[in-house]
Amino acid sequence: MGIQFKKTYRFAVKSSFYITLFSTGLLFVLTYFFAHITPIVYLYFAVCMAAFSFFVIQYRVEHFIYRRVKKIYDDVSLLESTSFSNQSVTTDMETLTREVKKFATDKKLEIETLKVREEYRREFLGNVSHELKTPLFTVQGYLSTLIDGGMKDKTIRKKYLERAEKGVERLIYIVQDLDMMAKLENGELNTEFAKFDMVETVQNVFDMLEMEASKKDIMLLFDRKYNKPVYVFGDQEKIEQVLMNLIMNSIKYGKEKGSTEVAIEDFVSNKVIVRVTDNGEGIEKQNIPRLFERFFRVDKSGSRKEGGSGLGLSIVKHIIEAHNEKIYVESEFGKGSEFSFTLGKFKG
Repeated sequence: MGIQFKKTYRFAVKSSFYITLFSTGLLFVLTYFFAHITPIVYLYFAVCMAAFSFFVIQYRVEHFIYRRVKKIYDDVSLLESTSFSNQSVTTDMETLTREVKKFATDKKLEIETLKVREEYRREFLGNVSHELKTPLFTVQGYLSTLIDGGMKDKTIRKKYLERAEKGVERLIYIVQDLDMMAKLENGELNTEFAKFDMVETVQNVFDMLEMEASKKDIMLLFDRKYNKPVYVFGDQEKIEQVLMNLIMNSIKYGKEKGSTEVAIEDFVSNKVIVRVTDNGEGIEKQNIPRLFERFFRVDKSGSRKEGGSGLGLSIVKHIIEAHNEKIYVESEFGKGSEFSFTLGKFKG
């Protein structure tokens, strides 16, 4: 239902009164001094009326609109009173309309952003709760069993303590990742840039993950033989963590007897691009935009079995962005995925 506006005649009545009063007085004066009104008298009268009407209406309109327009400006805090008071408001309605529309658009975007953040906050709290609850309940279950009499059986005691320890390790892993995520987002985790060899860094990660890869008979390899070092400029420790997370994911979701291949290529004159490619499960197209969200999992059940904090890719993205670089994803469901990121070359 449309808004019902109440009509007001005060402005028109006052303006008409002033003009009528002046015109009557002027006509009286002219009649008094000129008994026989000639055409020139009518001309004088018309000129006087036109001039007076112009100034009265102009003043009244400016005064009338100014008070109301100024209130709108003050209400929406678009302009300061000092900057507004010296402006002509009768011809500034277009500017006012544009500014009010801009203000309304900005507020709408702000409200939408707040809604998205609130939804993200609820989802994040739910995810954190779930991630912590699973290992906590696991540890609690094993410890309760031991307290209730399981301690007497040495076999059960050893097995349950080992499982409880794994649950605690998962909790520590999640808390460490949450701590790192918070520091990355707040800019508290400093990056120490230096020259390092990308080929050597990738090989170090291969060596650390060799045993994990062997469990699924997955080969970790370069796309070709690198006879010379590829020097880049960045934080070696954090880039190593990026590679650890990406290659570990390729192992988790890779096929038995599959492969994970790393390539280091020239991207532009001053950058290289590092590609991590696997022939694993792949990612469905609708899930790709959300891959770097905290705790987002493509396969809810499978990913839990594989463990992890659910923060790996989010941390990867923050580290790469802290280097002012970009990360890319290409994937085809059922055939495999490729994660790639850029890094600046060392200018020696």
